[in-house]
Amino acid sequence: MGVTPFDRRRPPGPGLIGVKRGHVGSMSEQRDEREEITEGQVAGGITIAAAIRELLPETSWSRARQLCQAGAVMVNGETFTDPSRRVPDANRIRIVPMEGRRARRTLPDAALLYVDHAVVVVAKPAGMETVPYRPDRDAFPQRRVSDRDTLIGATRVALRRYEKKRGIEGSPVLQVVQRLDKDTSGVLVFTRNITAQRILQQQFRKHSVEREYLALVHGHAKDARYETNLIPNRGDGLRGSWGVFRRARGPMPETAKPAITHVRLVRHLQGASLVACKLETGRQHQIRIHLSEAGHPLIGEKVYIRDYTGARIDADRPMLHAGKLGFLHPANQRPISFEQPIPEDFALILQKLEG
Repeated sequence: MGVTPFDRRRPPGPGLIGVKRGHVGSMSEQRDEREEITEGQVAGGITIAAAIRELLPETSWSRARQLCQAGAVMVNGETFTDPSRRVPDANRIRIVPMEGRRARRTLPDAALLYVDHAVVVVAKPAGMETVPYRPDRDAFPQRRVSDRDTLIGATRVALRRYEKKRGIEGSPVLQVVQRLDKDTSGVLVFTRNITAQRILQQQFRKHSVEREYLALVHGHAKDARYETNLIPNRGDGLRGSWGVFRRARGPMPETAKPAITHVRLVRHLQGASLVACKLETGRQHQIRIHLSEAGHPLIGEKVYIRDYTGARIDADRPMLHAGKLGFLHPANQRPISFEQPIPEDFALILQKLEG
């Protein structure tokens, strides 16, 4: 899939016209520093996330998105919750941290890419779990999140708002057929009834669903096909391919699952590469593991990178984006396909690496 990043470079200079800050007494005993209200103006045309970073230079892209999605940012008195929304030329921005309380994560209307009686296709932002962790399956109980903080919860809210505008009342029901990692952005589908869910699940099991991801990786990658058997513990506590981290001894464990990833080089960058990955299977962290084992861990990777000895390129999250999703519609079996452009943080790192 070709890539045409948005031109989202910052304007010349800091773009900062004026900043005013005032302390807000925080009630959280877990924070050592006081929360601040920040007010100011920035050059028009940049995104809300970029504007937050102009006003608060120490803020990461991930934190900027969180502030925006939590409803902490107002522009000319209006709350902006879409981090990619553009700032008007005449603007007055006010950032009010959430003072220890967690607001419901929200999705803009534009995140609903397709809606009908059977499926809902949504653009997932990075930094949001797809579904809540289940206590009986969660190996990291400290990371459990509630439904209100997940993509499926935010999609229900957005769908309810979308349908209410069209005179449809009620609480939408959504079923899960696929998941994306918390820090992965891109296109994902939910179903609206059990029949549609079963049909799409069957397509995923038969590997007939088209899924293409874009990734920024360390080093100069090349076209490749990776076929391994993934195991929950390769010998050092990490998921990995059986026989890759350590020489295989004895029979392959029953927990091993076949995993196949096709990698296509899009272009080489400065010390890095942009690659497109197609999945035949959909194992947990499959792309991240295969690319890491090939010597090309994702830029921003924090887990599957301990074996990499080259110079590391930093990012707030693993640079992985689900750019394309195609399947047969469960109601009529007609092919349907969706593409989602790379998000701002991905585009900025790509531009930097292009020189």
